[in-house]
Amino acid sequence: MLQNITIFMIVGMLCAPVTLAEEEQQPWLDSLHDSVTGSVNSTAVWLDDFFADENFNIDELPNGGARISLGWEPRSRDIMEFETKIRVKFNLPNLENQVDIVFSDFDEDLERAPVKAAQNEVLSTQNRFNLALKWTHPQSKDSVWSHRIGVGRKAQPYARTRYAARGEFSESQRYRWEISGYFYSQEGLGSHFGVQLEQDLADFSVMRLDNNFFFRDETNDWLWQHNLYAMQQLSDSSALITGIYLEGLSQPNYRIEEYLISSRWRKNALREWLYFELEPFILWRRDESFSASYGIALRVEGFFGDY
Repeated sequence: MLQNITIFMIVGMLCAPVTLAEEEQQPWLDSLHDSVTGSVNSTAVWLDDFFADENFNIDELPNGGARISLGWEPRSRDIMEFETKIRVKFNLPNLENQVDIVFSDFDEDLERAPVKAAQNEVLSTQNRFNLALKWTHPQSKDSVWSHRIGVGRKAQPYARTRYAARGEFSESQRYRWEISGYFYSQEGLGSHFGVQLEQDLADFSVMRLDNNFFFRDETNDWLWQHNLYAMQQLSDSSALITGIYLEGLSQPNYRIEEYLISSRWRKNALREWLYFELEPFILWRRDESFSASYGIALRVEGFFGDY
């Protein structure tokens, strides 16, 4: 049922232009937004009460934010590829706003990737359904430490520490890098190292090169990813990301496992909190003898509360 609703919402809203009069005739969107936002903030208040101290009076109210994404990613060898992602975080004043509670069924490492279609099945499955406490410690305006403890990857207790920093080579050239280490009770140790380089091409266009390496203690190998893509702002409410994505493993040797090219169009429409995406792509995979598989991803994404 959810899959049918997802297809209906995405295809209908992407294909049918909506006038101002029609927008005013869709109050269910506002009701949906108010309902989800109210539920998230009510939960934040409930959680914050656990850490309340009667000796201190805090005027700031707790709040939360949610990000919900629904998608359908059919391709020539798998037309039934559906995607549902939820991420909720709570800001709690009684913890001095230094600790966030995060519930998520997708990981930030994957979410930052410019290519959304056909993401690594191993990582996306392992990182679903995380519940964690997250501490963030800015070292400067360009660097930050963050720590997380919680439960994830099929209910395994885990802990993770990450350091990220950014800077500039010049006014038109920038970089960002991060390194993290983590431990899962069953899978053992792991780590991630990532470097991003960015070059301005024009006033509203940027080229980026992403490189990521994930070490997995359970399989004693490295999963690597390389992305080269251009981002162009088309208007105040739309953008286009086009590029190539490569992924591989270090065992039995350093070799590519899959690669694809895609062009992702993202549009803010109907409401300021609502986004739509259209991403045609071509995928080549080793387990499919690197025979081209053609697909198109359709997504709708909503932001609720203080996200």
